[in-house]
Amino acid sequence: MPRHIAIAAIAAACLLALTACDSGDDKAEDKPSPSPTTSELTQKQKDEISKAAGMPPRPTGAERQRLLKTLAAVAPDVVRYEDKAVDAARNQCRSINDNGAKVDWAASMRFTYKDVKTTEAQGAKINDALKKSGFCNV
Repeated sequence: MPRHIAIAAIAAACLLALTACDSGDDKAEDKPSPSPTTSELTQKQKDEISKAAGMPPRPTGAERQRLLKTLAAVAPDVVRYEDKAVDAARNQCRSINDNGAKVDWAASMRFTYKDVKTTEAQGAKINDALKKSGFCNV
């Protein structure tokens, strides 16, 4: 099954599971039910959706430090904002794992934020480092 179909199926299942059921009481006042949000999902559900999308789970502790060290070795400025670097790495894994087009360019865009500018050449090094480190293996 293609990955995008699997992702859509998981998302649809999550939305169906989170929608409120009608009480069946016709006398009950009709009130709109709140829309489900990602904050209502359990961490396990979020991790499963991320994995289906080709993204590794958010690293913590020693794994997070290894990722930041890996990124700093090839593009030191990108770790200036650690949380942004971690999020960019997770999202970049999706492009890498999907064999997306222009992955080096995509990395340069994902790792450019605030006062950090990342070139396409640095993006290529970041992609290589993410692959070699095994971070993107989901």
